[in-house]
Amino acid sequence: MGEKYGWFDAVALHEALDAHRRSRSLNWKQVAAESGVSASTLTRMAQGKRPDLDGLAALTAWSGLKADDFVRPTRGPERPEAAPLAMISTHLRADKNLTAEAATALDELIKATYERLRTRE
Repeated sequence: MGEKYGWFDAVALHEALDAHRRSRSLNWKQVAAESGVSASTLTRMAQGKRPDLDGLAALTAWSGLKADDFVRPTRGPERPEAAPLAMISTHLRADKNLTAEAATALDELIKATYERLRTRE
């Protein structure tokens, strides 16, 4: 198994959450209540530990922060650009006008069409 391609900077996330908390004049108990994340998760984060995926999603949704801003590359100066199909899939699943089933159906259709029509090097 090779070296990890990147890592999540939980300390930077906690610092950003703390700044957001302070800007709203909240204490951590209020952050827990508003975000739906347990107080123990916030305490662990203050100690440099990472939140679980659902906790990360809740905290970024609550604060308006983007989780992607806390991913640090371990190789090279920049992360690679996402593949077009990955970006399309992400946008389809985020579209509030589509049900989960509709997004999946469109995703499968686009992927099949893309595979058939793409140029090969």
